[in-house]
Amino acid sequence: MSVISSITVKVPATTANLGPGFDCIGAALTLYNKFTFTPLDGGELIIAVTGAEAERVQTDTSNLLYQAFVKCYEYIGETPPPVKMAIELGVPLARGLGSSATAIVGGLMGANQLAGAPLSELEVMKLAIAMEGHPDNVVPALLGGCRLAATSADGWEVCDIPWHGDIIPVVAIPDFELSTSEARQVLPTEFSRADAIFNTAHLGLLLRGLETGQGEWLRAALQDRLHQPYRQALIPGYDAVKGAALAAGAYGMVISGAGPTLLALVDRLHSQAVEAAMLSAWQSVGIIAVVRSLSLDTQGASYQG
Repeated sequence: MSVISSITVKVPATTANLGPGFDCIGAALTLYNKFTFTPLDGGELIIAVTGAEAERVQTDTSNLLYQAFVKCYEYIGETPPPVKMAIELGVPLARGLGSSATAIVGGLMGANQLAGAPLSELEVMKLAIAMEGHPDNVVPALLGGCRLAATSADGWEVCDIPWHGDIIPVVAIPDFELSTSEARQVLPTEFSRADAIFNTAHLGLLLRGLETGQGEWLRAALQDRLHQPYRQALIPGYDAVKGAALAAGAYGMVISGAGPTLLALVDRLHSQAVEAAMLSAWQSVGIIAVVRSLSLDTQGASYQG
């Protein structure tokens, strides 16, 4: 049996919820974290981090990548080997772009490969959902594309959501953070029947709008009553950025995940104008931001080694 020298896992960023699809739908984006796992003959855990905000990443056993690595070995009943982990950050931290999901998926995949791949992709997915607590980020991070996840009698059912090629996701990433726990604290614990019906209808419309690229459907579909009305106040400049995006031709704008990144869906003709408008709007309220047009990542997490 050959000894693996190292494994590198590349995991895409994700945007979750897409408006009405709270905690059940997400899409992988062309922005990535890379994790390299090198087995050691002995000694202590080594974690090296490069990229923006590298100094903010924990480099001890509390690191989420390492926790996922250990979780995989616990699941297969083996002792985790001494390892060096090299983290190359490309996904901003605590911005609503699934950075924690990349760590969970990356750690599980890296451990699985070093252990000889005893787990199927489905088993890795179930472990990832259990660690994250909900499927909207980890499922597209692992599988790629736009994915809808729902519980079933046997666990989870995941389906691929067709995404029309003319729909461009534009992300506006501000230079401040918003933790998922903080964003969840502002949500009510109960909702009215009217709000539940509203979101059900708009999620159905969103699925058809993403598949067909039908602009009028998308303009209506991106509305939501379960999380965004409560989280908007946590994001300074939200109204200004949304107004600017719509005026520049976006179908609509939503909070990416728990925020504070804002996501506009746009046709190809208007993507550059929407980029410029969202950037200018945030600058007008004194907030520095990075605004980029991305694409749907269709591959999901991958590895070399």
